[in-house]
Amino acid sequence: MKTTFYLSCVALLLLVSSPAVTLAQKADSSRWEKDIAAYEAQDKTSPPPKGGIVFIGSSTIRRWTSLPQDYPDHKVLNRGFGGSQIADAAHFADRIVIPYAPRAVFLRAGGNDLNAGKTVDQVFSDFQNFVGKIQAKLPETDIYYISLSPSIARWKQADKEKALNSMVQGYITGKQHLKYIETYDMVLGSDGQPRPELFVEDKLHFNAEGNKLFAERIRPHLPN
Repeated sequence: MKTTFYLSCVALLLLVSSPAVTLAQKADSSRWEKDIAAYEAQDKTSPPPKGGIVFIGSSTIRRWTSLPQDYPDHKVLNRGFGGSQIADAAHFADRIVIPYAPRAVFLRAGGNDLNAGKTVDQVFSDFQNFVGKIQAKLPETDIYYISLSPSIARWKQADKEKALNSMVQGYITGKQHLKYIETYDMVLGSDGQPRPELFVEDKLHFNAEGNKLFAERIRPHLPN
């Protein structure tokens, strides 16, 4: 009886303390329903052309309002929703990626995931799930992962961002239709710190100059 009681207590403690079940690490995709519904409404009014290039991810993509002007010779579509995680991109892919049958998908996300308490391994697993979901419906579509780059506001998680970048790059290397774009060093100055002149006042999001560098780093990877 004592042994059974002891084991039950241990199991309960493990369940409560396990990082895998903390609320901070769970992405509630339903919070983005209005954003996704708004995109769907736009699609009904002005259907995007098939075979274009979809950019999806968190606020770095959502706030990149100059995207069409930066790549005027390409059919680009911005489907970012700020504050989202990679798991959210996978959750809504059936509604804001797959219907467009894009020739390429560019994903930039992962920072919010780490900031919410997810481990590098968990975020990497979410990326694998995203890839699997896209490839199940669009096996010939190229998927580009735009790496994380550090910010002033979240400098404390820079090492985790670099570790996630490395895991994704290692996973992508040698695989067909998967590509990696390095941007980590893009924002760093000679002192190894993020350059303040590239960020808006919150020290997290790019300003126009930051977006310009971002666009230049990605441009060589756009499909012809």
